[in-house]
Amino acid sequence: MSTRTVEEVSVDLLPVHLAGYCPVNFQLPPQLSQHRRPVQTIAVAGGKGGVGKSNVAVNLAAALGVVDHEVLLVDGDLELGNIDRLLNLRPTHTLIDVFAGTCQLDEVVLQGPVGVSVIPSASGAVGMSHLSNVQHAGLIGLFSELPTEADTLIVDIATGLSESVVSFCRAVREVIIVVVDEPPALQDAFSTIRALHERCHVRRFRVVANKTESSRHGLDLYAALSDLTDKHLDVLLDYCGSIPLDTHLKQAVRQQRAVVEAFPRSASALAFRKLATRVARWPQPQTPCGHIEFFVERLIEVADGTR
Repeated sequence: MSTRTVEEVSVDLLPVHLAGYCPVNFQLPPQLSQHRRPVQTIAVAGGKGGVGKSNVAVNLAAALGVVDHEVLLVDGDLELGNIDRLLNLRPTHTLIDVFAGTCQLDEVVLQGPVGVSVIPSASGAVGMSHLSNVQHAGLIGLFSELPTEADTLIVDIATGLSESVVSFCRAVREVIIVVVDEPPALQDAFSTIRALHERCHVRRFRVVANKTESSRHGLDLYAALSDLTDKHLDVLLDYCGSIPLDTHLKQAVRQQRAVVEAFPRSASALAFRKLATRVARWPQPQTPCGHIEFFVERLIEVADGTR
């Protein structure tokens, strides 16, 4: 168990009930660079609420877990996270407790479906979405001390462009944009891509069409989004497939379970398995830059203003 807390070094203070500190010059223990597998780091984003972003993150993580990937799923919505509710998990500690110094980050980790490790957020905690870059990086810096052998780290980020969203998207290797067939959602997805490109220097975005009626429907959604980006942005879009909104997916949500676990033969579960297969084929980092500690270092650099 880690013995480091976020109280060890102080920077700009949060409100008293969120009194948390984080290291400005955080140093990673040398031993963390040893015996670690390269980690694929992925942020799942959506232009607006209601597109099913969190459901995609949960079921992608579970689908990867089914094929024996070691997945760490992080609820990156620091104020309105819902991963624990989607999976019927009951955290005894939250990130608020980590900030208060009353527990360690590894005590927050929960066991999700098919071996997926979950770090829930502090749902409903006022102020968590307004952490400074440095405070956010210090919290994530503790991730490097988790005793995990994860090969995939998936972050379900908040909607909008808070500092935590910017920090996560600058640190990960891959960004998945979830889009649905609603005119505001399509425009919001484009606006999110533009903002992440301009603020985070992301040039490649993976696109998942959600709640689709058919494979063609998903391709049409991707084409509409691609037309917008081709006209206005110098970015690359990669279509990763579609997720149908079937009755089993709705049932799984009501049961607070991942559909790939609850109804493994359903159309939506098969679509998530197909997505997971595609994600597993993405090039894996082969250098120290791919280790989980480098994910942390990139967040620290963002906080220090060096990126």
